[in-house]
Amino acid sequence: MSRIAQRFAQLKAQGRTALIPFVTAGDPEPALTVPLMQSMVAAGADILELGVPFSDPMADGPVIQRATERALAQGVRLAEVLEMVRTFRERDSETPVVLMGYLNPIERLGYAAFAERAQAAGVDGVLIVDVPPEEGSDLVKTLRAQGLDLVYLLAPTSTEERIRRIGALASGFVYYVSLKGVTGAANLDTADVAEHLSRIRSAIEIPVGVGFGVKDAQTAARLAKVADAVIVGSAIVARIEALAATPERIAETVATFLTELRTAIDGVR
Repeated sequence: MSRIAQRFAQLKAQGRTALIPFVTAGDPEPALTVPLMQSMVAAGADILELGVPFSDPMADGPVIQRATERALAQGVRLAEVLEMVRTFRERDSETPVVLMGYLNPIERLGYAAFAERAQAAGVDGVLIVDVPPEEGSDLVKTLRAQGLDLVYLLAPTSTEERIRRIGALASGFVYYVSLKGVTGAANLDTADVAEHLSRIRSAIEIPVGVGFGVKDAQTAARLAKVADAVIVGSAIVARIEALAATPERIAETVATFLTELRTAIDGVR
């Protein structure tokens, strides 16, 4: 059983919903990423989602696009992200880490080399935005050979056929994109999310996390009633961006926000 599956099993036994924060690796400074990861775990994060900087982040809204630009300007690439995970693992051998990014950097490195290096660094799963299930069979086989989970996206527009196909391939968890559009989009309709999750769960047995549009503790609490995980990205990255000139304040500010989310999520039990 992977670290991701173990974590969800533990949370299910406790009757709790997972909190999964996203940050862009290297933003605003590479040296801050590992301490920030540690701080997020201490604040109640169950799984960490680490964005791999890429020059054309097509699924991301302006907040995360700017974070990617800041990280790229600092020279952060896939190799540096893997080294950050390796360093994080020196002090934390339990918290699952999922890399979120795009296929091009992986193709440049090579599927086998990436999978081997990711596994050796301590990565648990990979979410590759621009690899549809119809085109990812070779990558899936390579990742599975190294024990890595492949997390897939589902959207409000996903067809029954697409849901079943992803259900046959995905492992770890499925990421339900609760809104049409890019990250950081408008407000969530949690009733609509609940309806879609019911449809997804009829075809998929692994946990379903919900992201895109989680801005505050109240939204997180509403989603925690229906989702297996609450995924928060742009709201965190926006706080990091606001403090880019005073980076020493970032870890504490993000931890305070996550503590608020954690308290709200746990309050719905």
